[in-house]
Parts: sequence; C-alpha cells; structure tokens
Amino acid sequence: MAFESYRDFVSQLDMAGELIRITQPVATELEITELADREMKSPGGGKALLIEKPTVNGVVSPFPVAINTLGSHKRMALSLGAESVDAAAAELGSLMKAKPPTSLRETMKLLGQALDLRHAKPKLVKTGPCKEVIRKFDAPPTRTEPWPSAPSIDNHQSSIINHQSSTLLNLPILKCWPLDGGRFITLPCVVTKDPDTGERNVGMYRIQIYDDRTTGMHWQLQKVGARHGRRYYETGTRMPVAIFLGGDPVFAFAATAPLPDGLDEFLLAGYLRKKSVELVKCETNDLEVPANSDFVIEGYVDPTEPLRDEGPFGDHTGYYTLPEPYPVFHVTAITHRKDAVYPATIVGIPPMEDFYIGGASVKLFLPIFKMNFPEIVDIALPAEGVFHNLVFVSIKKTYPMQAYKIMHGLWGMGQMMFTKYIVVVDDDVNVHNTSDVLFRLCANTDPQRDSIFTKGPSDVLDHATSEIASGSKLGIDATKKLPGEGFKRPWPPLIKMSEEIRRKIDALFKTNP
Repeated sequence: MAFESYRDFVSQLDMAGELIRITQPVATELEITELADREMKSPGGGKALLIEKPTVNGVVSPFPVAINTLGSHKRMALSLGAESVDAAAAELGSLMKAKPPTSLRETMKLLGQALDLRHAKPKLVKTGPCKEVIRKFDAPPTRTEPWPSAPSIDNHQSSIINHQSSTLLNLPILKCWPLDGGRFITLPCVVTKDPDTGERNVGMYRIQIYDDRTTGMHWQLQKVGARHGRRYYETGTRMPVAIFLGGDPVFAFAATAPLPDGLDEFLLAGYLRKKSVELVKCETNDLEVPANSDFVIEGYVDPTEPLRDEGPFGDHTGYYTLPEPYPVFHVTAITHRKDAVYPATIVGIPPMEDFYIGGASVKLFLPIFKMNFPEIVDIALPAEGVFHNLVFVSIKKTYPMQAYKIMHGLWGMGQMMFTKYIVVVDDDVNVHNTSDVLFRLCANTDPQRDSIFTKGPSDVLDHATSEIASGSKLGIDATKKLPGEGFKRPWPPLIKMSEEIRRKIDALFKTNP
C-alpha cells in the first residue's frame, strides 16, 4: 500500500485505533519528548501521537507533529502495507529464492513477482505536493574564520508563524532532552550523490539547528553520506544535499535499512509500497526528492569552511553523545505541502521507537543473511542492545566451530560491524525470548572455552570505547558442544515432558500446551 503523504498514513493509524490525538498545546521544547517517551515505554510500544498544536517558543505552529508512528510491530506492518512484518519478509524472501520455472504454474507465479518489481524503479515528474509552498534564500558568504556562537533557537522571538515565513526557526523541530545542544530534526531522509558514479544514497543522520540558515550534518564516518562527502572534500567543490521529511513512511524505513552501498533506497521503497516513487528535482540543486514529501530542505556543504561542533544529543545509546566537529549544512530553500505533518522521533534509554524499526529491518533482510549463511534460523536485536550492540542468532548446527563462522561472518556484513556482543544458540531456541537465550547462555557455556574476543570498527556514538569508532567485540558460543570442539563429556538432554503425556493432559484439562 502506498501512502501519498504522512497525513495519509496518520489517518490510517487513526482508523486502525493506533493513534492518540493531543488537542491541547504542547511545547516542542522537552514536553513532546516526555509525552512520547511515556508512550514508547508502554506495553507493545503504546500508540502513535499526533500533537495538533505544537508550540515553538510559545507560539502554535500550523504544522502538527506526528511521533511514535512506527513504534510497534503493528504500525511497522501498516507502514509497509503488509499484514505483518513477517509477511513482508516472506514475500521478499520468496523473490530472493526465485528459480527458473519448470511448469506453467511456476511461470505465472514468477511473473507475478516480476510484475511487483515494475514498481521498484523511481520515476521523475515535473512537480508535486512538496512544492505547494516554496521559499528560497540567498546564498550566504562562505566562512573561512572560526564559527561564532550562534544564538539559541530557544531565544528566537517570533510573534507569527505562517506558511510563507517558514524557516528552520519556526518549524516544530524538537529539543528532545535537557542537555541537548539545541533542536534536532530526528527523522530526516538525507539525499546525497556520489560525485564519481552519480549513485544516490538516502541516509538518516540527525540534523542540529544552529540558526535559521545553517545546521550540523551528523553523518558518521562509516556512513555512505560521509563517503560521498569525503570525495567533495578531496576536490574542494561544493556538495549539494537535500533533506526531506514525511511523504510515505516507507521512505524513512528505507533510509535506515542496511542496504549495500550503491543500491538506491528508492528501489526498496518502490518495491515495498508496490508503486514507483515519484521524484522531483530540487529548486536550488540537481538532487531529486519524493514529490509527495511533506517538507524538503535544500542546501549544500562547503568543503572549504571549517567543521563545527555538533551536540550534545541524547542518543539511542541511552546516553548523551558529546560535541564533535561535523560539516555545516547551508539552507538554500525550504519547500513543503500546505497541509504538511512534521514527522519526528526521539531516542534514549530503551525501549524506544527505533527498536521496532531495527527489528523490521532484521526480519526483512533475514533472507539475505540466510543466502550467505543457510544454517541461520533467526536473528534478534534485543531492545537492551540499543539497536545493534547485542545480537542473538540461532543456527542449525552440523559441524564443529560453526558458531564462530557465524560470528565472524556477521561482523563482516554492513552495520553488523558495530555489534559488540553476538550470542549464538541452537535452532530450538526462540531468539526473541531474551530469557530463553540467557538460560542457554548460562547453561551451555564455559566462559573461557566458549568466548572469543576480536577487534573492529565501532559505532562513533559508543562512549565506552577507548578510541572513537574503534573497539573490541565478544562472541559467545551457547550451542550444544560437539566432540570435535574439544568436549569429551556426554552432553545431557534438556528436561522435556513426553508428547504423549502432554496430549493426555491437554485432553483431560483442555489446556493449551
């Protein structure tokens, strides 16, 4: 199912009983965070919130704020237009395993799958709803001297907020946590292009608001946007960047998905929504953004100017990330729908909305993991691991040291390189049941024999590593041990009631097994 705007998606959530409308004014400074955090920590992720009257410095914005819209398994499935995330994953998995047909029935089935792919390729259109309101800005002069302290957005005084005066200072951008360095756009889709190949990337990097015309651009050094940026820095040429918010919620999911470098996120979005993504050219650069976006912020990064401190920011690690130098993004235009909805999220101590987004990514891309490692049964990222610090993986073990093969393989796959702890268990363990995994971890391991330390890249947001972006990793083999692994003792059976007795008791007392 394709959504034509974020308002369209919010309406669908409302009809599904997944939305709470907040009609009284709520401040974008901290108050929306407190509301959303309480909801995200409710059982099952709570409900999505639509703040109908968000205030910016005490003035009501014309743009409502939608938050926690992807913060449950049901809402994630709705955003993907599927009955469940598992159903969407199964569909993609069947496509990945497609083989040459051997009968007419198989031919028709494969044709149906191929027809779905006709929607994958994006198409360029002349205009779209994201250009209903257009505001361009004169390009500011390039800075060569150190940046002065910018006035805080919270001290900006504005008596009227209206469509024609839309700037970064009066959009309902959140200040999330008390020690944050300012307001942050938290659900931005950032579009860049490789200057050598022309390949597009859509990533999600937080955007700190410095003033009405400049922001931080927090692309971490391992991200594709940062790689594109390094090429511009090497040549000293100005780098075009576009940020869009809203439109179909699948755009935000695709921007966070662990796609291989060079694979266009709009291809994934088109496939999932079963409708080609319509793109329009920006007003002040040559980048393209979805025509049905709610907001578009156009601009550039100038490699000749100094970096600027970005942060602090209350991050998905549950701690504040401290200030670090990042590129400055200059705004050249803001365009938006007249009835735009501002999408936002918050991150912090888990569980939060990102747990459900990350979980959906794992499920959707599990078939790809299985293509590389067919012994994998399932993978889980527990909420306590704040997205990727902790990974549980179950395998069908058939030979010695197979668990270690899986550990090293996963550490070499995309964003799995950031994982600090991998625990491998047997195929009869439900990796989504943390209690079950911890039971096997404690029962099946000798700490020295079954653990391995290694080194590798780390998340730059990880405050615990001694060096930024570099740290150690721990893998634990919690599977049943084989003689070829040096285990000489008999392995005891797991305590389990016989199926005959279970069926008898079920019949006598009509209980579930």
